[in-house]
Amino acid sequence: MKRFGSTTLTLFTLALIGSPCAWAQDDPKATEQWEPVPRLVTPGAKKDMPPADAVVLFDGRDLAGWETSKDHSPAHWKVHDGVVTVDKTTGNIQTRRRFRNYQLHLEWRIPKDITGEGQARGNSGLFLASTGPGDEGYEIQIMDSWENKTYVNGQAASVYKQTAPLVNAARRPGEWQSYDVVWTAPVFAADGSVKSPAYVTLFHNGVLVQNHTELSGETFYIGKPRYKAYTDAPIKLQAHGDHSQPISFRNIWVRPLD
Repeated sequence: MKRFGSTTLTLFTLALIGSPCAWAQDDPKATEQWEPVPRLVTPGAKKDMPPADAVVLFDGRDLAGWETSKDHSPAHWKVHDGVVTVDKTTGNIQTRRRFRNYQLHLEWRIPKDITGEGQARGNSGLFLASTGPGDEGYEIQIMDSWENKTYVNGQAASVYKQTAPLVNAARRPGEWQSYDVVWTAPVFAADGSVKSPAYVTLFHNGVLVQNHTELSGETFYIGKPRYKAYTDAPIKLQAHGDHSQPISFRNIWVRPLD
């Protein structure tokens, strides 16, 4: 029988102890990660208030960070009592700053005395990436979905004309509602083809309604969605052309995630 010398046996034992397979099973430090250390972000002082690294898009005072989508002139929606209300005569407005991936918080309110039905009942939209002066881009629907029947991929919190919300979390007209969005922008190759699609996660009034939903392209009222290459884009709010009372917004902020 072959015998190992003391030196050989010692080296074999040290190799075995030093092997990850041997010591990782009973050493909790083997799975600890210390670097890189996440940067510090101070959260908002109150619920839904912007954290320290947020870009405040509307603070209740003015629309300095917004422009008219059609011609990039200053936005002229009505600012009053800490909120901004849609002015349909001046059209859609969008942020002057452009974004790619981000976290967004936005609050909106349907008038208490809303009239009409279906899509004509307090209709607006949040365009997560505005790629043109009109209604081009990727839209999350805003409208009254409290006891108001319409097509499900056109109700509040739907990816318009694409994906219905998982549940209807709408509040009554006259009550403030919130959207909390995580937007993952599409990535395009040099020839304009899609390398990776867009995704959206959406909480409506704190309820998960879009769970990392994959988008098929931009929003179109008529026709199927399709992609158009872009790098970054403004965030847009829609002044819809129906005759129902205008919607108001407040407390809008965004955290770029690039």
